[in-house]
Amino acid sequence: METILVRGRFHAGHRQLRHKGPCRFLHGHTWRGEIQISTERFERDELDMTIDFGALKAVFKGLDHKFLVTAADTDLLDPEAFEPAGMVLLPGRGPSVENVASYCLEQIVGVIAAKYPGLGLAYAIKVTIAETDNNVFIVEEQRVV
Repeated sequence: METILVRGRFHAGHRQLRHKGPCRFLHGHTWRGEIQISTERFERDELDMTIDFGALKAVFKGLDHKFLVTAADTDLLDPEAFEPAGMVLLPGRGPSVENVASYCLEQIVGVIAAKYPGLGLAYAIKVTIAETDNNVFIVEEQRVV
């Protein structure tokens, strides 16, 4: 079994719509992320590399200095009020740490598929997102990419 492990940080804001506490207000975090991809044996490219660490870290960089929103947050998605380039549209009903992790997982699947299109390789992908030091969510899936 072979494993790639990449860690990164990003600064991003969000708000939890319909939350009763202070999380309903716009606020930000220095989020920490970890990507772990495992497979029996990775494919290698012409440089004898599997997947460039930078391509995986780009998933986190794409969230850096952005607001994380869902389709329900029509105020932040109003292009007259906020620049669309500053928003990242997440799946789900709110920009929770769970939905940030799910978004990252799908982006990672895209990186693998772009690197090795159509090979149908089986991977275990684990994404850990820490909203704060004490609030962490982990999503792990088996995927054929």
